Amino acid sequence: MGIRTLVAMLVTALVVIGALATQESYKVFMPGLLQGAVLTIEIAILGSLLAIVMGVLAALARMYGPAPLRWLATVYVEIFRGTSALVQLFWLFFVLPQFGVTLDAFLVAVLALGLNVGAYGSEVVRGAIQSVARGQWEASTALNMSRPQMLRRIILPQAFVAMIPPWGNLFIELLKSTALVSLITLSDLAFKAQQMNQNTFKTIPIFTLVLLMYLAMSLVVTIGMRLLERRASLGLARGKAA
Repeated sequence: MGIRTLVAMLVTALVVIGALATQESYKVFMPGLLQGAVLTIEIAILGSLLAIVMGVLAALARMYGPAPLRWLATVYVEIFRGTSALVQLFWLFFVLPQFGVTLDAFLVAVLALGLNVGAYGSEVVRGAIQSVARGQWEASTALNMSRPQMLRRIILPQAFVAMIPPWGNLFIELLKSTALVSLITLSDLAFKAQQMNQNTFKTIPIFTLVLLMYLAMSLVVTIGMRLLERRASLGLARGKAA
């Protein structure tokens, strides 16, 4: 699907939200839902940043780190890929206090979602690095580059382009998973919707707005990643031509 189509879908979603917000049966819910959406966006952004950091570090540790680091990275990836994000969320929020460690609900949400997606992201990074043509590695070795130089100057810039689409999918999954944080007392978009629905039983207007708001946020992520991919691909092509 092209960027123009995605932009058209985003504009349509925003127009529909705006139109519904002017109607009597819908506008009463907008302030609360927008407040919840802000929290959802904050968790999604911070969780995504943590996921990127953990994904890159875990991938590099598994590929090039000493044995203890490889072991730690493998344990991290297998635990967070092999267990439910909901269970991880509950474990950090409800179980850690039993060991004397109490974390703020917002911090738990960012940690659980960021670490979960970062584990999947490490495989994306590892696969992208391994997909770089063998000739690039050999040319870097011929230029007597150290491994850090080789990765920074030659390998990672090429692997970065291949990482963008799957990372975009992971960011959208993380955004959708933020609905789980309502179960640890955070008033995100899903929590606000449930609360309003229980108080008013206005299911159709509430969840119609919520659906459109999640769709709009997902489309923003998709468009942003498509633009980043296009820019990175052009930069890589210019670099090769030079």
